[in-house]
Amino acid sequence: MPQPNEMLPTPSHEISVDLAIEMTSRYREFKEQILAAGYQNDGTLALCETFSKTAIQNLIEGDECTGFRIYYGMDDALKVHALLVGVNAEGVDILPVNPNVPTSQLLEDGHRNPPANTPSSPLNE
Repeated sequence: MPQPNEMLPTPSHEISVDLAIEMTSRYREFKEQILAAGYQNDGTLALCETFSKTAIQNLIEGDECTGFRIYYGMDDALKVHALLVGVNAEGVDILPVNPNVPTSQLLEDGHRNPPANTPSSPLNE
């Protein structure tokens, strides 16, 4: 049986600010170009999404939770959103028993930040 966090690729996931700036700059430069023409410049891809600390803490608080996974989904308006779910030591998604009820075990609805209202940061300049 895998040990806790064995399924996670690295223990810290840390990168430098310089690498983060490089990656977010590249994303901003190419994010519209990778879309079909009909979806460019309409907010299909967010610059970033913000989740509350409380929501993240609630997600990872469970005894089985050793990390979380980020999925990407699409709403009815074809806008891409991050979806966060806790994972156990085996890397299995921790999903609620009732799939129709909103729960702290599965997060979405991050505040999408288009460039116009995103506070200035080296990661978005």
